[in-house]
Amino acid sequence: MTSVIKETQSIKEAVTYINGIDLNKFSRLISRIIQKLHLKGERTFSEEEEEKLQSALSLDKHALNLVLETSAFILEQAVYHNVKPASLQQQLEVIHLTPEKAEVFSQTWATAGPDLVEKLKRSIFAPKKLDYVGWQLNLQMAQSSQAKLKSPSAVLQLGLQTEDSQVQENVFVEFNHQELLEFYNKLEVVQGQLDSLT
Repeated sequence: MTSVIKETQSIKEAVTYINGIDLNKFSRLISRIIQKLHLKGERTFSEEEEEKLQSALSLDKHALNLVLETSAFILEQAVYHNVKPASLQQQLEVIHLTPEKAEVFSQTWATAGPDLVEKLKRSIFAPKKLDYVGWQLNLQMAQSSQAKLKSPSAVLQLGLQTEDSQVQENVFVEFNHQELLEFYNKLEVVQGQLDSLT
């Protein structure tokens, strides 16, 4: 069994703090961390909640941050390496986490882990996803310097949406015939590469 959690100096320090936390409080803390782990860029606790946690867990700001970051890191490693709960518990005991605290991680991972993995699979890495495509064709027939002019263009409307918002942002892109052909050819290359991966 290869260990996915290496015993670095900061992990050693975090383990010391984690081992000193009350078991019930620690269990609730880990449950909250795993529930929020899939939300990119969002803090697990607000500043006000962190202040309350410092008091409730008898930790200073540095120690609390270390506990939160290390706990999140352990769970992220469990996701990334798809570690079995029993294996996770063993690995945590190897880095000197008490058996009770290691079991909290293991049980939390066993119950909430599959749901977290599914949420992470569905989440997107780009900040916005394409939600809608519309188009229209324009034909300019003349202009003041030329009486007979045929200049076709296509306007694509791309509806973009962020993962956490219901508001759609519209982007309009205008192409002449040559630009549209080049865009189409690039999409064909992307489609071919996607097909080769599946």
